[in-house]
Amino acid sequence: MLAQLSIRDIVLIERLDLTFEAGLSVLTGETGAGKSILLDSLSLALGGRGDGGLVRHGEDKGQVTAVFDVPSEHAARRLVRDNGIDDDGDLIFRRVQSADGRTKAYVNDQPVSVQLMRQAGQLLVEIHGQHDDRALVDTDAHRTLLDAFAGLSEETVSVSALYRSWKDAERTLKKHREKVENAAREADYLRSSVEELEKLSPQDGEEEELAEHRSRMMKAERIAGDISEAAEFLNGNASPVPHIASLVRRLERKSHEAPGLLEDSVALLDAALDTLSNAQMEIEAALRRTEYDPRELERVEERLFALRAASRKYSVPVTDLPALAERMVADLAELDAGEEKLGRLEVELGVAKAAFDHAARQLSDKRHHAARALSEAVMAELPALKLERARFMVEITTDDGEATSEGIDTVEFHVQTNPGTRPGSIMKVASGGELSRFLLALKVALADRGSAPTLVFDEIDTGVGGAVADAIGQRLKRLSARVQVLSVTHAPQVAARAGTHLLISKGPTGDGSEKIATRVATMVPEDRTEEIARMLAGASVTDEARAAAARLLSAAD
Repeated sequence: MLAQLSIRDIVLIERLDLTFEAGLSVLTGETGAGKSILLDSLSLALGGRGDGGLVRHGEDKGQVTAVFDVPSEHAARRLVRDNGIDDDGDLIFRRVQSADGRTKAYVNDQPVSVQLMRQAGQLLVEIHGQHDDRALVDTDAHRTLLDAFAGLSEETVSVSALYRSWKDAERTLKKHREKVENAAREADYLRSSVEELEKLSPQDGEEEELAEHRSRMMKAERIAGDISEAAEFLNGNASPVPHIASLVRRLERKSHEAPGLLEDSVALLDAALDTLSNAQMEIEAALRRTEYDPRELERVEERLFALRAASRKYSVPVTDLPALAERMVADLAELDAGEEKLGRLEVELGVAKAAFDHAARQLSDKRHHAARALSEAVMAELPALKLERARFMVEITTDDGEATSEGIDTVEFHVQTNPGTRPGSIMKVASGGELSRFLLALKVALADRGSAPTLVFDEIDTGVGGAVADAIGQRLKRLSARVQVLSVTHAPQVAARAGTHLLISKGPTGDGSEKIATRVATMVPEDRTEEIARMLAGASVTDEARAAAARLLSAAD
């Protein structure tokens, strides 16, 4: 329920903190005192449309905070939890309205979108009045209310799940059929491609390995000539090694004739011979390493050409050819088994559709039965509301061909306001005053089913006489046993039945300026008598009016 409402700098309200109780609370006061401002403020806190004109004159911004005490598993709590908002303790909705038109929304002090605030707010509070017909505009809401009245939540959830399963099976079949049909049109191409790729048999990483091998062989080919020339020079007829060796031998023979003259030269020439010998061995080893088979190079180049030609043909990198081959083999296998799978999917679709049809038909039968009961329950409330000549009907149109996740029924509330007139949609036939009374009768019939935990009725008793106003008050009181009810009223018969009576007034702010502010006071029993007397008598309150007010309060008690 709505526990607290705090308003700062909204229109005529400078600072206002209200506490609400369970049961029936009424808000009364002179016309223009600010009752509509309270409802506009509450609507703003619930995600209603913002407007810079709501900010009190001379202020930069206004703010409304609404505090709700609801059970831990209430739908509003689940919604905020699903959106990552901590919901420990009360739910606190805060809306900041700037004079420039911008607004900010918070739930439990966490910034949220206005859309999320509105969704959560609709689960917490319903505001109804002569010109506020949101509960009756949408025919989907009519179906929801009927299901709530009949306690069909489990059946509707089941039907919705079966509907999704049916539609999922339908989409799966359609997708597979399109795939098989596309594959069938390309069957010849697919088979030839699979045969070609299987013959080519591309391997993971093969292109890179072949390219490296080819590069090594081509480099070896380019330097092999120079190495051969070096080997020919060191080992051929022009090799300096024999000449140096002969020279060393001659010098060694002469060295004893001139001691100390040739020994160093001979040693250096011997070292040179050793170095040249080592160089001969290394050049021969290098020459052996450069040896390659030209036929191997040709084979590698042919293989690379074949892989890259396939890459161009199938418009994929060479590295993706193995995966492409696997996919084509799988597609071909699926094509071959496609008809069998199609048949199986068609059977699964038939089973899913039959399950939905059966559950939807059962739900429809229960709705038809509940429609009669709801019509009777609402009709029982109409005579006391001076709608004794009116009829309320729950019209259900059942069409298997128009199935939705909600079943196969379209539900619409129809009324006949007078005998002999043509029944029609409640929104088209009922006047503003009649609409509010029909709505009240509907809400009483539904009790706490299909309603938010807080219901606000804005002057639904406008234009009705004493007996009807009293009947409205009785029904609001009955309704408040199940949900919290707030009623803005001009009817003393309604005000007398309230558990909490709030008086709305306006007057100077008391700061010496000419500013006017709206105030709200919770009335004690003695003051209630005076206020109800004013509602009965008007501007001049008489003793007779006070006596009548006392009788109303006594009768209500």
